[in-house]
Amino acid sequence: MQRLAIAALMLVANTGTGLLPGSIRAWAQTATPVIVQEAIRDQFVDRIEALGTLRANESVELRSTVTERITKLGFDDGQRVNKGDVLVEMTSDEERAQLREARSVRDEARLQFERVRSLAENRFAAVSQLDERRRILETAEAQVAAIETRLAERQIVAPFSGIVGLRIISVGALADPDTPITTLQDDSVMKLDFSVPATFLTTLQPGLPIVARSAALGNQTFRGTVASIDNRIDPVTRSIVARALIPNPDGVLRPGLLMSVELFKRPREAVVIGEEALLPVGRENFVLVVEQDGDTSVVRRRKVEVGGRRPGSVEILSGLEHGERVVSHGGLRIRDGQEVTIQTVQSPRESPDQVLSQTPRG
Repeated sequence: MQRLAIAALMLVANTGTGLLPGSIRAWAQTATPVIVQEAIRDQFVDRIEALGTLRANESVELRSTVTERITKLGFDDGQRVNKGDVLVEMTSDEERAQLREARSVRDEARLQFERVRSLAENRFAAVSQLDERRRILETAEAQVAAIETRLAERQIVAPFSGIVGLRIISVGALADPDTPITTLQDDSVMKLDFSVPATFLTTLQPGLPIVARSAALGNQTFRGTVASIDNRIDPVTRSIVARALIPNPDGVLRPGLLMSVELFKRPREAVVIGEEALLPVGRENFVLVVEQDGDTSVVRRRKVEVGGRRPGSVEILSGLEHGERVVSHGGLRIRDGQEVTIQTVQSPRESPDQVLSQTPRG
């Protein structure tokens, strides 16, 4: 720049006119073109990144509580079932016969009790005789209940609605408490357990929103909320386990899936600019603010305090007000107090590449 100025003065001296040629005069008067953006107010949150493992909302391995032969299977691999559906039936002929007998004895005991009670009310039977009939009836009812319980043990019903896994046993096989039959998962809502550093304990609380992704699902985004937090900190890793709930209406998420988690805490409204407008110098940060001096636009170098960051944006805690314009492109070519020409005003939603591709080059 100094050499060009000296050359211009020499040219004036040589021509003796005291006037600059047109091209040099135009260069001397033209301000530097820049791209600017306005500082906006936007919702801002702090992000915590972690890895987590999915679990079903409810999960159980179905086994028989008795040793009996399987006579019927009421499900297929991967089938969705409802709570109370009979999934497995086992040999129960003896129990059914005993139940019919016990019900017959109970009905007879009830009939005898009602007859004696009617007589006792008219003082034709002793109270002790009524008490004896009541005891016999209660014993018969208890016998029926005991056999019904044994009969129910010969059936395995779904304790909740969900999806069954692979069938591990077949009709005719002998089921016992040591032999798994299948698994049942309630995947309508998934639990995502993840560990975060204990330093975030004061801000970690139920209700915080999270975003989860998995490479196995093409980095599809799943949203949920923190539901609960463990009651102890791991003394080795100094981290604590939090559990988030993620709705899974389409059944895409599966238990055991590894997911990356973004946890959002301390939501707030903040002054935000694009990170390309920030000029870091050592541990300090500056911006070039465009101020109007009459019809002239002049840049002023100003120190700012930076808060949180997110991809493409940065939070400004102090030094810049909402609505002020800062240089987002071209700042390396200008200095404090220099005149500039605003070439384009960058939208907060535009990326730097989009702005540069749409800006005419002169």
